[in-house]
Amino acid sequence: GDSWGIFTFLCAALCNLPALPALNCSEELGPGQSIQKTYDLTRYLEHQLRTLAGTYLNYLGPPFNEPDFNPPRLARAERGPSATVDLDLWRGLTDNARLAANYRAYSRLLCYLRALDGQAGTAELRHRLGHFCSSLQGLVLSIAGVMSSLGYPLPAGPAGPPASPGTPVAPNDFLKKMDDFWLLKELQTWLWRSAKDFNRLKKKVPPAVVTLRLEARGF
Repeated sequence: GDSWGIFTFLCAALCNLPALPALNCSEELGPGQSIQKTYDLTRYLEHQLRTLAGTYLNYLGPPFNEPDFNPPRLARAERGPSATVDLDLWRGLTDNARLAANYRAYSRLLCYLRALDGQAGTAELRHRLGHFCSSLQGLVLSIAGVMSSLGYPLPAGPAGPPASPGTPVAPNDFLKKMDDFWLLKELQTWLWRSAKDFNRLKKKVPPAVVTLRLEARGF
């Protein structure tokens, strides 16, 4: 009847429509957006570390979880990448040098944190450490993306902690806890400084451009 006729007409009309170009809105990830995402991730990790550090220091127990505990830095703690660099000297480095230092530092700190994850004594702490390690791995990859977008090569050499046969394993439980304490302290300082680095860098690099592309067969 009438319904079948209308249906037949619509099918014929659709089959004879000209081919339309496909509309594809794509966002090109330029240096500006890559830097912004890395900055956001750094700030997120700062927030995440505050909770993780409190949980881990409570796990270590006194005196490590006491708010006024401020021990002298031991020579053993120098195995990790130190963030104790004069700020004026740090700012005097090139963008490439600062990015390379950040990349190397977080790659090494990630290796140390994964070792903590394997030693944690509670399921909650292992879960928190595992989640933080995943986020920190994302930061390492994000820094690599920023360097690539700016045309900088990644630092040569192993990303993990260097072999140090002359540095013995902590001879007692207290010194082992001291190593863990300083690891968290260094990580806090690195994240604080990195946030400032990426905040300054994003002001120097224009934002990414969102482009609208028309893709059509035969064009």
